[in-house]
Amino acid sequence: MGDIIKGETGDWEIVIGLEIHAQVIAKSKLFSGASTEFGAMPNTQVSLVDAGMPGMLPVLNEVVVEQAVRTGLGLNSKINLHSVFARKNYFYPDLPTGYQISQFEDPIVGEGIIEIDMEDGTVKEIGITRLHLEQDAGKSIHDMHPSKSYIDLNRAGCALMEIVSEPDLRSAEEAVAYISKIRMILRYLGTCDGNMDEGSMRADVNISLRRVGTEKLGIRAEIKNVNSLKAVQQAIAFETRRQLAILEDGGEVKQETRLWDTTKMETRSMRSKEEAHDYRYFPDPDLLPLELDSEWVRQIKETLPELPDQKKERFVKDFGLSVYDASVLISERARADYFESVAKGRDAKLATNWVTNELLGALNKLSLTLDESPVSADQLGGLIDLISDDSISGKIAKDVFADMINSSKDASVIVEEKGLKQVTDTGAIEAIIDEVIAENPDNVESYRGGKDRLFGFFVGQTMKKSQGKANPVVVNEILKKKLDN
Repeated sequence: MGDIIKGETGDWEIVIGLEIHAQVIAKSKLFSGASTEFGAMPNTQVSLVDAGMPGMLPVLNEVVVEQAVRTGLGLNSKINLHSVFARKNYFYPDLPTGYQISQFEDPIVGEGIIEIDMEDGTVKEIGITRLHLEQDAGKSIHDMHPSKSYIDLNRAGCALMEIVSEPDLRSAEEAVAYISKIRMILRYLGTCDGNMDEGSMRADVNISLRRVGTEKLGIRAEIKNVNSLKAVQQAIAFETRRQLAILEDGGEVKQETRLWDTTKMETRSMRSKEEAHDYRYFPDPDLLPLELDSEWVRQIKETLPELPDQKKERFVKDFGLSVYDASVLISERARADYFESVAKGRDAKLATNWVTNELLGALNKLSLTLDESPVSADQLGGLIDLISDDSISGKIAKDVFADMINSSKDASVIVEEKGLKQVTDTGAIEAIIDEVIAENPDNVESYRGGKDRLFGFFVGQTMKKSQGKANPVVVNEILKKKLDN
């Protein structure tokens, strides 16, 4: 699995490692009580700690620690009962203290492994190196003045989980699948909302090339803060071509940090890649080592929800769904919950079709999320009940559903108001069929003479006369008897 690039001097393999920065869902920041709410006016959610004022001491947020442990457990990773906060020293205008409180040698979460599902149906294991907690920096704004930059410190001090993968990814497709899976797990756990467009989840993409068949990794370039799945694909495609051109020409890729320019669709050099010693890491003197109680970790583990892989396996087993259908349904926790509510006590395949095709299709057209759906799970279940007990046909059900989307009314109310209930009375259907046969003597004669295709004509005429309300199964049975006699 993975992309092999054909070069003039031989074949090359892409090697990708990802560092995902996920903002922790918590009401306050990692070391201060300032709010983390998104969208506030600039510099209105900044405590003296966040602003780096002299003498201010950080106080660790227990909720953030719990969220990190919950995430580590959800990622099948080792929870380290002993971890240390360190100062990572560097200068940047939106970093008032001149250092970032992070974790280096002793992170809160150690090695783990997750599975990603590929489009060809295969599954690949990706190693997780570590998850550590750190403060976010502020935000530099460069487009509000022709010659000045502005600083917004609202984000400064917000808690981030940095999830570092092993260099196990071999293509842009795998990278996107990995980020999507991490985001899905974090959303199920309720530890990060995964909104890349709001900056609460970003990825640093490390890329290198090596000759096919060699074990030694090539020199990597890191693309910082890529904030959408599409941008990840585009950045990997460009950076791969850039590095290939250098290597094929006999040159050497520089180890550096690069930016993805969404306007020019290219990566651009930012700075040479720092090593750990460049940051002069040392344990933060204001924070004691973090010591966790194993019983507390066990209690958190017991509160974990059913995670995506477990839910997918259960949907396949209990509902008889295909792996594909189960994967679509579990991709969002709200979607999976909605489906389960609709499918309870009903035909699971029918429920799947109505949720994935009709409902999600309609919401997509209206640019609505499932939480904003005008049709509740109970209402959609009610519509499926009317199909299952032959009260309405599948065709009429689609018209009823369109009305439900527009009005939010129950299916039974719409069927009653519009007189759409399916006719199953054999006497009434027989009377309609007798009319159709009487009105089309030539076609009756042709059908009886061997033109079997005309049977569909008679079905169509009967359905038309009944305004689509006649039960198609009954129509076929009665027509067959009358035309074949």
